[in-house]
Amino acid sequence: MTSELMGKDRAFWTRFQTATGNTALPRGVDRFGDTPEMNDELLALVLSRTKQATATLARWFETDPHGLPKPGDLWLITDGRGHPAGVIRTLQVDVMPIRQVDAQFAWDEGEGDRSYDYWITEHRKYWQREAEREGFEYSDDLEVACERFELVWAPDQPE
Repeated sequence: MTSELMGKDRAFWTRFQTATGNTALPRGVDRFGDTPEMNDELLALVLSRTKQATATLARWFETDPHGLPKPGDLWLITDGRGHPAGVIRTLQVDVMPIRQVDAQFAWDEGEGDRSYDYWITEHRKYWQREAEREGFEYSDDLEVACERFELVWAPDQPE
């Protein structure tokens, strides 16, 4: 995945490297959310630097040869159509049961009114859709990777 960037992703990464002098390869290419509309909405929050965290069920990293994200990992982030839009860097990853995520993390995710109540309600809906699609049972006891990140680069964005 990282060294296998193709087409527009490769061209975007080359622009990032030229603009920043950073020669690292991305950990991966990803987007936030599970619909094109949600991808675009959450991307806008990242680009405005409102969204500086994300929560992913830890189960998704069990088969990833790289394991959990690590501080320093770079990710190419796309919009809802799969077009590259920015580069983020992982700052911190904490794994815990969903029920232990706190209000500060919800605020850092930057979504909705940034409250814990909004965060848990919307994330439960999201993870329940995932569970239905993927055939597992959702529970607040599932482990979640709480990742804090920073926007490193996006074309035409102030640094």
